[in-house]
Amino acid sequence: MPLIPTPPHMPEQPSLAPANPRGGHPLAAEDLSRAHVLADRLRSRFAQTLVGQETLRESLIVTLAAGGHILIESVPGLAKTTAAQTLATSVSGTFKRVQCTPDLMPSDLVGTQVFDFSTQRFSTQIGPIHANFVLLDEINRSNAKTQSAMLEAMAEGATTIGGERIALPKPFMVIATQNPIEEEGTFNLPEAQMDRFMMKAVMTYPTADEEERMLEMLTRRGSDTFDPLTLNRDALSIQDVEFLRSCARRVHVSDSCLRYAVDLAATSRGAGTHPLRDLSALVRLGASPRASIALVRIGQANALLAGRDYVIPEDIKSFVHEVLRHRIVLTFEAMADGVSADQVVDSVLEAVPVP
Repeated sequence: MPLIPTPPHMPEQPSLAPANPRGGHPLAAEDLSRAHVLADRLRSRFAQTLVGQETLRESLIVTLAAGGHILIESVPGLAKTTAAQTLATSVSGTFKRVQCTPDLMPSDLVGTQVFDFSTQRFSTQIGPIHANFVLLDEINRSNAKTQSAMLEAMAEGATTIGGERIALPKPFMVIATQNPIEEEGTFNLPEAQMDRFMMKAVMTYPTADEEERMLEMLTRRGSDTFDPLTLNRDALSIQDVEFLRSCARRVHVSDSCLRYAVDLAATSRGAGTHPLRDLSALVRLGASPRASIALVRIGQANALLAGRDYVIPEDIKSFVHEVLRHRIVLTFEAMADGVSADQVVDSVLEAVPVP
């Protein structure tokens, strides 16, 4: 629930339907239909490996369509790795899994140069980061030097090996997982790297019914882990992913929805049209402008997968927690009082009027 009460307000009611779509040619009905079919194919793959966790599933699919990276956080045993592997193996691109450890070096991730005695020259050996989908398992166990290499790859879409800049394949998506309860042998992710993740999804414990269905699925399958080869072969191609991303960028966003995204991000840092009183006592650093970019991109992708060629406020509002929670840095006093970033986001959502 929101921490800071806000006065009641009357939301405006502007038109949201596209009049002059931005970003090139408007989407055709066939494009919307194809995007809907592709999303359903992805969901059917998740149904074969994951029980429940619909919010996480939608976050992964929307982030894929929006062209971003995602961080998944939960206590052990809630299928973070399974969810990430399901998405990565649902597309016929290259997939690499990196188990992060404190002794993992940047060269183990991006690659290195090896001297070839036969040719008397150095040859470049690229690392596992050079894949379409990269799963960084327990990312907070890697050291600061390795995290800086990850940041370059996520930010620039390229790596540097021996002074040579090597572009990463397209599409490129990082799916990282972290465990929030262990502190020994872990390194907190810097704010700059956290900001590079378009979303941060937090998994919760399944219900008793979902846990029972999970056990039924495991006993029926005969294994605690899934084999991608046993899933239906209805995987997406690289061209399908590029199609989804190009279509998402062409979804119309009205001026009122753009203002709504900007207002949400600005309110988290003490500005906006409806600033929150006493926010500075709770928030040390609010969301950057990259948050408003993420809100718009996520809104476009969500609208596309819902079969619309224009964004409505609910497309943005439904993922505000995932986009803002890791970009809000709380004060020490707020953390001591047990205040969470999600509670601050609740207050922001209540303060900013929905167009």
